[in-house]
Amino acid sequence: MNNRVVITGLGICAPNGTTIDEFSVAIKKGLSGIRHQPDLEALNFSCQIAGKPVLSEERISQYFTPLELRNLNSTGIIYGVIAGLDAWKDAGLTIEDNEDPDWDSGTIFGAGTSGIDKFRWAINKIDALEIKKLGSSVVIQTMASGISAFISGKLGLGNQVSTNSSACATGAESLLLAYERIKTGQAIRMLAGSTSDSGPYIWGGFDAMKVCTFKHNHEPEKGSRPMSATASGFVPGSGAGALVLESLESAMARKAKIYGEVLGGHINSGGQRGLGTMTAPNPTSVQRCIQTALKNAGIEAQEIDVINGHLTATTKDALEIENWKTAMQLPDDDFPYINSLKGMIGHCIAASGSIECVASMLELSEGFIFPNINCEDLSPEITALIDAKYIPQTLIHKPFNILAKASFGFGDINACIIFKKYTHE
Repeated sequence: MNNRVVITGLGICAPNGTTIDEFSVAIKKGLSGIRHQPDLEALNFSCQIAGKPVLSEERISQYFTPLELRNLNSTGIIYGVIAGLDAWKDAGLTIEDNEDPDWDSGTIFGAGTSGIDKFRWAINKIDALEIKKLGSSVVIQTMASGISAFISGKLGLGNQVSTNSSACATGAESLLLAYERIKTGQAIRMLAGSTSDSGPYIWGGFDAMKVCTFKHNHEPEKGSRPMSATASGFVPGSGAGALVLESLESAMARKAKIYGEVLGGHINSGGQRGLGTMTAPNPTSVQRCIQTALKNAGIEAQEIDVINGHLTATTKDALEIENWKTAMQLPDDDFPYINSLKGMIGHCIAASGSIECVASMLELSEGFIFPNINCEDLSPEITALIDAKYIPQTLIHKPFNILAKASFGFGDINACIIFKKYTHE
């Protein structure tokens, strides 16, 4: 089978917005969700700023039972369930309390870790010889597949229920895996997305690696600076993004709102060979990923109007632009607009790709290109590769047809998705 696949629902739990309306306004206005974090300062982190979704207890209680909330200590599960259930509702789908599961619907919802705070709490209980006080919720909150298990139970999903984990490529990969499931006729609809815990036990390792900025602790909103000459490392972030993917036939049959179409994409690895390492991309594999995504989607490079890049505000930003340019082989005066959401939300690790895919779908469906913030001083390495006009720093209202979204992750792994505006048929 070769089903066409469309996106019919969006959900978000981002540092600069935890509803689609709020998030849409924020990305159009270039509003940052990065704030000073007193706990990171108290722990002597070099980088004392981060992006965290702002959620009230009242909001959280709408998604969990009182019993679940009694011992819930996993921000990743909270973010993911909120984004996932909101996407399901946005798609016009209902939560049925039937005896039988929904055999046609599933989820692939990624995570980097799960319940790190819960895990630490459990370790302390064990070390204190208090094993009987652990309770029954430790396993489901700390197992890697905790997020997909929670979502599946709440929605009654009977198709594939999995959690993927591929570092910073996790979110984009989850969408492509869900896309393949529907395209090949094994599911009618899939909830795809990813989530990332917040807090010092997640971000401490990156701080120790010295890949996070330490120069903007007193001006948090200026800290994340993708493509900037004064970029000094990424700002850690957290949250979740979720998208409902569905066969076009199903979406049309139930007269669903359609945000856009997934034309195809590609996932690969550089194998940590050549210039690739655990933390650095193999340029050849990145270029092959982009080129194969285009081929898989059945389009030519010149058809791409906008690139939503990975672009993390590190020294690798210029290399990423160079890889796009080499892969696409376009003339210097004909390059797509390119933007990075990380200036507003930081690098949300495993959640980055899915949050950025939600932003991409809003751009495509509403016809705008969100601004790149904090790069008023564009890196000369980048402007030597492409003209500054392709890096918009103010909101552009412009209908366009095709967007390429890529995410690249630790372990030398890559994912690239091609989205197309849906012209109602």
